[in-house]
Amino acid sequence: MFRTEDIIDEITQWIDSNLHKPLKIEDVAARAGYSKWHLQRIFVQVRKVSLGKYIRDTKLRLAGIDLINTFIPVLGIAYKYWFDSIHTFIKPFSKEYNFSPTIYRNAKRKI
Repeated sequence: MFRTEDIIDEITQWIDSNLHKPLKIEDVAARAGYSKWHLQRIFVQVRKVSLGKYIRDTKLRLAGIDLINTFIPVLGIAYKYWFDSIHTFIKPFSKEYNFSPTIYRNAKRKI
């Protein structure tokens, strides 16, 4: 029998490997063999963050790395991580990092 932590570890590894695809909580739950509600509940118990926030924050972290290390336009990075539009990328990115993606890219490249 798997421990809950092992199941969540496996799910987070799967999520991390599939961030270049559109990810819905329903799809992740189906992959895990749980209902959406149950997976979200055990995910919060183990990771102390909601599944949706984990996915969003991981996408934003990887987008930040791409902003620094590539010349992909901001719109291209937004679409790479399946944000619906430039606006649905810029707003959470700016809130998380206190800078717009363009300012973040320029500031980090100067360091």
